[in-house]
Amino acid sequence: MSSYRRARINDAVREELSLALQNSKDPRLSGSMVSILSADVSPDLKTAKIRYSVYGGDTEEAIAGIESAAGYFRRELARRLNLRITPELTFLRDDSIAHGARIAQLLREVLPEQEEPAANGRKSEESDG
Repeated sequence: MSSYRRARINDAVREELSLALQNSKDPRLSGSMVSILSADVSPDLKTAKIRYSVYGGDTEEAIAGIESAAGYFRRELARRLNLRITPELTFLRDDSIAHGARIAQLLREVLPEQEEPAANGRKSEESDG
């Protein structure tokens, strides 16, 4: 399979899973922000690794909700995508969004301390001129 076709299938799977996740009525998934980050479908279309991130809410419940709804998500993929074979879905948790948010918070805490001396320096230059 060409890499272009496989990339298109990966994108389509990711988009359709995101829509199916939004339409899911599982209460375990409604309390958290769950984001489908990527889909990696095997060349033979039999399996797909889905990377997702959970932010906010009860992450353990959201993980359990995703795992239990795997059959629903596969059925939705089969209904929405015109593929000869609908892949078996394997969900892998990816904490990169939470990790990035934590780094951003730490930077916000550190950067205001560094900006204050620079702001004071600019005031003295403006008063000299």
